[in-house]
Amino acid sequence: MAGQGYNIEKINFLIVEDNAHMRLLVRSILSALGAQSVRDAEDAKSAYVILGAFPIDIVICDWQMEPVNGLDFVRAIRTGKTSPNPHIPIIMLTAHSEMNRVTEARDCGINEFAVKPISAKSLYAKIREIIRNPRNFVQTETYFGPDRRRRQVKFAGEERRKDVPTAALSDAEIKALLND
Repeated sequence: MAGQGYNIEKINFLIVEDNAHMRLLVRSILSALGAQSVRDAEDAKSAYVILGAFPIDIVICDWQMEPVNGLDFVRAIRTGKTSPNPHIPIIMLTAHSEMNRVTEARDCGINEFAVKPISAKSLYAKIREIIRNPRNFVQTETYFGPDRRRRQVKFAGEERRKDVPTAALSDAEIKALLND
């Protein structure tokens, strides 16, 4: 698959997953796809440190982790006042594919949603989508993240989006969230 489509060997990945076997599986898939720079973290706290220390291009994050779940980690990245990169593309990885889960993750600020068990084909499709169709970021009173609309529909009316500060997480909230 590495020879088809995009060459991902220069993309820096971060896998955030508390299950060692799943981290190894995702790392193996990325390697098979041609990725050469893959870092991993077993929890949100160490992932946040890695994001601040290395130039990560794409995060692949599990939803269900302890002590901080993937959604809270995404919120910390998107709205934390000291976030190392609030615009980084994030692929949420989970075993739960219910529509309410997809919507909740989307509303949290993820770029793509992948369901376990993950395959090389499905993970590559998510990476390709991030590269091929980057979405502009939107900021409202209650949301900061990639535009949640997949289809671009012409709109004839007053624009509801305004440049308003998002309810960002404070340094103290980030520290409290990421401390054990």
